[in-house]
Amino acid sequence: MKNENVFSCEWLGRTLTIKTGKLAKQADSAVTVQYGDTVVLATVVQAKYEREGVDFFPLMVEFEEKLYAAGIIKGSQWVKREGRPSDESVLTGRMIDRSIRPLFDDSVRKDIQVVLTTLSVDQENDYDIVGLIAASAALSISGADWKGPIGGIRVGIMEDKFVFNPTYEQRENSSLDLIVAGTEEKTLMIEAGGKEVKEDLMYEAILAGQKELKPVIDLIKEMASKVEIKKHEEKEQKKNVDEQEAEKEKEELLKKAEAWLGQNVNQILFNKEYYTKGERKLAVEAIKDQLDEYLFSEGIGSDHRKFAIGKTVQKAIDTEITKEIIENKRRVDGRDIEDIRNLEADVDILPRNHGAGLFSRGETQVLTVATLGAAGLAQSLEGLEGNSKKTFMHHYNFPAFSVGETRPNRGTSRRDIGHGALAEKALEPMMPSKEDFPYTIRLVSETLGSNGSSSMGATCASTLACMHAGIPIKKPVAGIAIGLASYPDMSSWQVITDIQDLEDGKGGMDFKVTGTEDGITAIQLDTKTDGLNAEIVKEALRQAKTARLKILKVITDTIPEPNKDLSPYAPRITSFHIDPEKIREVIGTGGKVINEIIDVCDVQIDIEDDGLVMVCGNDAEGAAKAVKWIQDIVREIEAGEIFTGKVVRMLDFGAFVELLPGRDGMVHVSEMAPYRVGKPSDFVSEGDVVTVRVKEIDDQGRVNLTMKGLKENEDLWKEEKGKQVGGFGGNGGNGGFRKKFNNGDRPKRNFKRQ
Repeated sequence: MKNENVFSCEWLGRTLTIKTGKLAKQADSAVTVQYGDTVVLATVVQAKYEREGVDFFPLMVEFEEKLYAAGIIKGSQWVKREGRPSDESVLTGRMIDRSIRPLFDDSVRKDIQVVLTTLSVDQENDYDIVGLIAASAALSISGADWKGPIGGIRVGIMEDKFVFNPTYEQRENSSLDLIVAGTEEKTLMIEAGGKEVKEDLMYEAILAGQKELKPVIDLIKEMASKVEIKKHEEKEQKKNVDEQEAEKEKEELLKKAEAWLGQNVNQILFNKEYYTKGERKLAVEAIKDQLDEYLFSEGIGSDHRKFAIGKTVQKAIDTEITKEIIENKRRVDGRDIEDIRNLEADVDILPRNHGAGLFSRGETQVLTVATLGAAGLAQSLEGLEGNSKKTFMHHYNFPAFSVGETRPNRGTSRRDIGHGALAEKALEPMMPSKEDFPYTIRLVSETLGSNGSSSMGATCASTLACMHAGIPIKKPVAGIAIGLASYPDMSSWQVITDIQDLEDGKGGMDFKVTGTEDGITAIQLDTKTDGLNAEIVKEALRQAKTARLKILKVITDTIPEPNKDLSPYAPRITSFHIDPEKIREVIGTGGKVINEIIDVCDVQIDIEDDGLVMVCGNDAEGAAKAVKWIQDIVREIEAGEIFTGKVVRMLDFGAFVELLPGRDGMVHVSEMAPYRVGKPSDFVSEGDVVTVRVKEIDDQGRVNLTMKGLKENEDLWKEEKGKQVGGFGGNGGNGGFRKKFNNGDRPKRNFKRQ
């Protein structure tokens, strides 16, 4: 198409193609990025004017999954349109946001919206990496003030070797799922899940991934050099003399405020140790109040004082805290650089839940409650990656009271979804298999107090809850947030352990690491710098391990291992395997058999295609009855076995006895007693309970029984019940019976319930 620009390169064995100029022409910029057959459209639009009354950088990143991209029509009978974003969509959008945000000027107040739309997915190349690259490419030609481009890559480990941008199939066998975003030298974002990956190996994987970003970044630069970039015309307003004078007054006012802050902030912040968040808030308020008093004494009006305080105080606080940490190793609360705040853990806190854990680190406090359910309660997922089920879920809530605020509850936020997913990723490698613990597990973390990394608090509280619930996790998991103090030019920096409130400012980072005593299970990094060098990443991993081991000791001192017994209020599940070919026998025609078991025993039953049966019930006796019922249905009957069962059908020459549910055998009249019985009906009736032994199973699978030689039947023989007097019959009729039998007159019966 005319005006369409196409740029391609070979990247890690596949073609990466960027196209622009054809689609979404009214956006500031629009590109499609294709990798394999996965295609993502990225658009960028920046508002023409600044938004009044906004005290933050208004960047919006939206990732939209379109089911048509995978050739899927929504499974709902009533709703076919895509609805609210899936958790996966929200997490992908957050990942891209964290990658691109640090390279914007955060003083800008113009809305910028980046929208990523999946157009095609090939089930091999994950659309999250393609979307990240598309966002970088679109921003690079949007005219926005952005210091890109950057690249993104996924790194896995297979057979002790790094695999870059592994396919979905390869990821199933990888011990690491790492996404790195940044330049070739600096890291801007990390998202990782691992199976106890060692710190040194994780560090190598991050650096190895960064080295492979060069072809992507070079391709985006080539595109930007050859495509006309939209210019955002800044209309300079003509100012009259009074307005010009007012601008000068503001500049002088800010200089006056900055000068006072430079002389006084340190004295207020560091004249004592502020142990609590409330104390630090009061210190910040004291700075604002004293600056206000000073400006008032200088004859500055109320509106101008408010303007000056809003523009200067937070920046001055960030600058002073950074300086003290780097130059004097001093923190506002008096801790050393690697100190963790006070740690507390508890499990015996709720009376009827299946399991609970309470974890506190300083003023961050999280309560996690564990709930166990049947396998049938697993969450069904429908998305671009197909349909699946999820038996382990972690949900995170962040109410306003946890930070001493008031706001309406509007449902789950993007932040809640992200924090919940991080803790879930941290714990997932340590969760038992469904064969070992066939429950659906839901953990809910309630943030009761927040001051620094409540998601890591949720990870620790969830470990406590799992162990308290008796979930046999392989090892305890803990997490910590590592921060950074740095100068804008990165000429000097200091990594710090366990960041809180005032330490999470400009020039910082939030480097969250979770794991066991033996390795890392998850990482999530975002930064407020223009990127981290390799030395910072390495030091962050080291400090995180040291802190993690300290936290793990607090957890294991509280509860050394998972409880052996489940809560008396938790359901009991028994799991076992049956021959998959016999599943139909357990289910029965139209579900008749399995529904009868469920109704009689008051249980839930789930059967997997591989023959795994899971019986769940709150009543142990009912569950045991259901298990035996199913096992009896599928078991093989062998010659010599003895059964006691009801007579279910009478024939002229014998009787059918139920051996197992839906499984019968026949006792010939000649096998009913040690004497000759005339007619079967003279000896037993339908509904009688008798004991039989399996005499043989013929080549057609028919079970032939005998009642002879069994003491349980002696009472039937005392009075020689049914004995034939004279004539032929009983044993004397054997020849006739065999003739009928061989001629097919004996009804053929399939003893397997269909």
